[in-house]
Amino acid sequence: MNVITAVIKGRHSIRKFKPAPVDEAFIHEALECAVHAPTAMNLQPWLIGVVRDKGTLGKIAGLTDHGKFISEAAVCFVVFGERTAKYYLEDCSAATENLILGLHSYGVGSCWVAGDKKEYAEDIRKLLDVPEKYTLVSLVPAGLPDDVAIAAKKETKKVVFFDKFKKE
Repeated sequence: MNVITAVIKGRHSIRKFKPAPVDEAFIHEALECAVHAPTAMNLQPWLIGVVRDKGTLGKIAGLTDHGKFISEAAVCFVVFGERTAKYYLEDCSAATENLILGLHSYGVGSCWVAGDKKEYAEDIRKLLDVPEKYTLVSLVPAGLPDDVAIAAKKETKKVVFFDKFKKE
């Protein structure tokens, strides 16, 4: 296993954070990882916000259906995509995953909270004064992990096929 595969395999969703800030250098490196994600036609249709204000984190948490823990995060990254870009969802999802892996590589825990197609997407866009041409794709609350619950993954052989699917 190399460094990259170790980072990917070691990442887990974190929903409980220590009450400590995330190092600015780690934030900037993770953002650099996000903006280096691949995009269709190199459009890079994203806008990524960094929310650290506790009041705003609380408001975002209150708007979500499964992200109440956002209020306890040191920071929450908000990933928006340009609505008119044909592949904004795929592009911004790639940026989100790069962001999460970048954070994890520095020991910062995070959790992907859905944004696209969620009822609260527009409310969060308005809360953060993001222009209408963007739509929320994801929320990534992050911080130093306080509790790590490792979910079991399916065996690779049970979810992968080669060349053609064969019934067992």
